Parts: sequence; structure tokens; C-alpha cells
Amino acid sequence: MRSSTFLRPLLILVLGLFAFNAYAQDVVEVVIEGNDQMRFNLNEIKVKEGQTVKLTLKHVGKLPEAAMGHNWVLLTPGTELPAFAQEAMKAKDNEYVPAGSNAVIVATELIGGGEETTIEFTAPAKGTYDFICSFPGHYALMKGKFIVE
Repeated sequence: MRSSTFLRPLLILVLGLFAFNAYAQDVVEVVIEGNDQMRFNLNEIKVKEGQTVKLTLKHVGKLPEAAMGHNWVLLTPGTELPAFAQEAMKAKDNEYVPAGSNAVIVATELIGGGEETTIEFTAPAKGTYDFICSFPGHYALMKGKFIVE
């Protein structure tokens, strides 16, 4: 009788750790920084297909959103960056992300210096995707590849 009182909490603990470990393997946390020089600190992000991505965008600069806002936008394969950027410029009221665009897989909110924002999404199918900051004029410098293995 005594051994079952000891084994039950131990079994619960072991099963809980197993479940947490399985969850942790399915979630990848990515932190990407944007600065006042219009640069991301990462130009490549690798994840696994179907994995939950918890992406945090940190604006490590000091300039406000109106002058140097940053977001992180993941685009569908084949999206023409200059054409998308032109459309994004017209979407000021939607934080420079064209509403209803088929080119956008996921996007963060627009943030200013000292702010951060986090989104969570499921990694799409295997392939290489572009990510950019869609604030006017930023995409030429603030871009990278999102690689799904």
C-alpha cells in the first residue's frame, strides 16, 4: 500500500515531464530585433514544418513608431517584394499590411522603439519564404528567409 502512495505522484510527475518535453519540441521560440538603422539582427530563420512558432519582434531602437516603425511579415512563396511593398505603403490604416492580401501568411503588429510584440503560428509547408518589415521603405534592408524543413 505504501509503495503505491509513493509511485502515483512519481508516475504523474514523469508523465507530466514527458508531455512538457513533447510540447517543447513542437514549439520553437524565435526572437528577432529591428533597430533604428533599419536592420533585423537575423536574416535567416529555420523551423520544422508544422511546428508552432512563437516569434517575438523587439524594436531595440529609440525612434517612435511614426518615424521608424517595424513589423515582421511572412510572405507566400513567389511574392514580388517591390510590388508587395508598394501595396503595403497604401495600407497605413492597417499598420502597412494590406488587408485581405493573399501574399501575407502572418504578420506582427507595428511597433516603435523600446517595444516588443509576440505572435504564435504554425509553420507552413516545407520551403523557403521571404520575411520583411513592410513599413514604407524598409523592405529593401529589413528582409530575410524563413526556411521550413
